[in-house]
Amino acid sequence: MKAFKLENEPKIKSGFKTPDHYFDGFSAKVLQQISEREVKVIPIYKRKEVIAMLAAAVVVVALMIPVVNSYNKTKELDEATLETYLSYQSNINQYDLIRELDTKDIEEINKNVVLEQETLEDVLSSNPNIENLISE
Repeated sequence: MKAFKLENEPKIKSGFKTPDHYFDGFSAKVLQQISEREVKVIPIYKRKEVIAMLAAAVVVVALMIPVVNSYNKTKELDEATLETYLSYQSNINQYDLIRELDTKDIEEINKNVVLEQETLEDVLSSNPNIENLISE
């Protein structure tokens, strides 16, 4: 391959040429043209499209309020549903439940549980695993 040397090759002249003394008064000409232009300002409240868009946005927001409120409502669980759910979960044992209770919950449980002597005797007599009940 032939070695290419930039200095030996003929140079191509550009087809574009600036007029003589073009950049001498260039900045003054540009500033003069900028100051001559007057910008027409249209206030935003006088535009009909903007007012229509704002009205549409207000209507959309007003219609979305009930939808957002329905998503934020939490459904209360009754005790039977919660008890059934917890009883069928195989990975939850009584120790996990006890660990989540605080002193206020334990006090409420003690107030609500009233055992009669006869009921207690019936449960203990009918249950064959009495040793497990005593150890727990």
